[in-house]
Amino acid sequence: MGFKVEWEDGDEDDEVFNTYEEAEAHALEGVSNYHAGGEVLHLSNPGDYPEDDDDDDPEYEIVEVDD
Repeated sequence: MGFKVEWEDGDEDDEVFNTYEEAEAHALEGVSNYHAGGEVLHLSNPGDYPEDDDDDDPEYEIVEVDD
């Protein structure tokens, strides 16, 4: 048994984690990277990219899979 991260847009990470906690940590890192990328885009060209909204987190689900 393993765990995978599925994102709201239908993307699924290929990596299979041994524990739910490892998958959750991976998903939270992805959310953090999403916000960092939004900040970089805004700082590079604020006219085209609005400031990142911290409440706009991408949704994800941790699902159990067979290895």
